[in-house]
Amino acid sequence: MTIQSKMIEGVKIKKLNLIPDERGFLMEILRSDDEIFEKFGQVYITTAYPGVVKAWHAHRFQDDNITVVKGMAKIVLCDLREKSKTYRVVNEFFAGEHNQILVHVPKLVYHGFKCVGDEEVFVVNVTTNTYNYKNPDELRLPFDTDKINYNWERRNY
Repeated sequence: MTIQSKMIEGVKIKKLNLIPDERGFLMEILRSDDEIFEKFGQVYITTAYPGVVKAWHAHRFQDDNITVVKGMAKIVLCDLREKSKTYRVVNEFFAGEHNQILVHVPKLVYHGFKCVGDEEVFVVNVTTNTYNYKNPDELRLPFDTDKINYNWERRNY
C-alpha cells in the first residue's frame, strides 16, 4: 500500500475553526461564501462503531463535504478516474476532535472512513445533491476490493 502525499485532483481541505468559551464551543463547518462551496443538496450524519469501516463508494453527480464532529475517523480517498492526473492516487486524512477539518470529495472519487477511536464516531456530510431513493447516485466497491490498493488495518509505525 502506498499513500501518496500528492493531493487527488479536485480534493480540498478546509481547516475548521473551533471557538470555545465557558458554555461550550461553536464550529462553522461549511459556509455559502467558502471557496469550496458549490451548492446545497442535503446534510446528513452517519456513525460507525470502533474499528468499523464504511467504504468504498463514489457518486456520479454529487460532491461530498465530510467532517467529523465527535470521535476520530480515518477518511480515505482513491482516484479511479482514468483520465485524471491523479489516477490511482490514495489520500488518507485523520479527522475529528484532534484534527478538525472538512474534506471536499469531488464526483467519481471513491471514499470511505474507519472509526479509529475507542468510541463511536459521528460524521457529517454536506452534499451538493439530495439523495434519490428511486435511483441512488452511488457507485460501490467492497472495503477490501482489489481495485484499490489500500489496507484498512492499523499501522504501528
